[in-house]
Amino acid sequence: MSSQDVNDWIRKQIANHDVVLFMKGTKQFPQCGFSGQVAQILGYLGVDYQDINVLDDMSVRDGVKAFSNWPTIPQLYIKGEFQGGCDIVREMFQDGSLMQVLDEKGILYDKSKLMA
Repeated sequence: MSSQDVNDWIRKQIANHDVVLFMKGTKQFPQCGFSGQVAQILGYLGVDYQDINVLDDMSVRDGVKAFSNWPTIPQLYIKGEFQGGCDIVREMFQDGSLMQVLDEKGILYDKSKLMA
């Protein structure tokens, strides 16, 4: 695939799914600790998301980094907006801003997990 084709494919995935996680491995079988952490956070919250295994296609792995201008994987998109990688998503979860974004964007999640 040309870099333009990869960009178009990435753009389409982000447009067609409310929550997209570009990761190493899959949500059922993460192949990287950082990808696994983000998948675990989304799974804990019960967020329905599309996982895209960048290890399946090197052009997608490199392309998503160029697309977002972010050098690392995983990369989380919510309603077309890039949120960040593992450290940022983990901090957002811990400080509550991830759930705030989910609320603002109308993404369903299990709010009972937040009751302590």
